[in-house]
Amino acid sequence: MPLLVDLSTLPEDGLALQGELPAEIFDFPAHDDAKAVSPLCYDLFVQRFGSELLLRGDLSTSFEFTCVVTLQRFIQTIRLHSVAISVELENEAPVDIADALREEIVIEMPSDPRCDEADTPMECRLNSPYLVLDKTTDSDLSSPPPPPADSRWSALDALSDLNDNH
Repeated sequence: MPLLVDLSTLPEDGLALQGELPAEIFDFPAHDDAKAVSPLCYDLFVQRFGSELLLRGDLSTSFEFTCVVTLQRFIQTIRLHSVAISVELENEAPVDIADALREEIVIEMPSDPRCDEADTPMECRLNSPYLVLDKTTDSDLSSPPPPPADSRWSALDALSDLNDNH
């Protein structure tokens, strides 16, 4: 799924690129929770400056996530407006910019996805019956238990007592 920019035909004043890369560009491991559900859409202006290729524009892709609070699946679109990506040029060969675009989107993915941030926000709170399972009714939490005795200090105290006797 390359997206090649041919440096030999790139106009000096730049080039506008619009299009889509298939969702398979986000080939996450099977155990990963996120799943791309739309292509990576790009609307970029590409221009060369010496040994770098500058990509400026907009990127977007929709993902399906699992909410860290409710465990519900939901769709959230990652939209990046006015991104600026620099790609270092090593030679005059055509440059594949697909990985650079993918990386920009992946960096912006939420680390703790919540369904209240979905494209169609949902109520994001635990169902109260589940909260009861963690509560204990027979303990008194008003005063903390005393800290356990630390035998390491008593061993040091015994050595100190030996030095005092000499």
